[in-house]
Amino acid sequence: MLTSKQRAYLRALANRLETILMVGKGGIDEHIVKQANDALKARELIKVKVLETAPHSSRDTAQEIAEQTKSEVVQVIGTKFILYRKNQQNPKIVVPKSKKN
Repeated sequence: MLTSKQRAYLRALANRLETILMVGKGGIDEHIVKQANDALKARELIKVKVLETAPHSSRDTAQEIAEQTKSEVVQVIGTKFILYRKNQQNPKIVVPKSKKN
């Protein structure tokens, strides 16, 4: 689970990212989930756009893909959302540690 500071850090990194995945009228299928999985493994942080023709809202789509890819929703804004999943073998992004009391 990400803290608000970790989310803010990841949001800042995601600002410069290009959208690499689009969900359209076909909704979420195994092809979309595989593409998201592969992208998360390679990049850890991805930006996804939900087209107007998609059957579900951006928030619902983000939650569903996050569950199926075991990633976390960093942010949902309008038709775009950001997902993050740490690559355990080859981490590329160093997320600041959360302070636990």
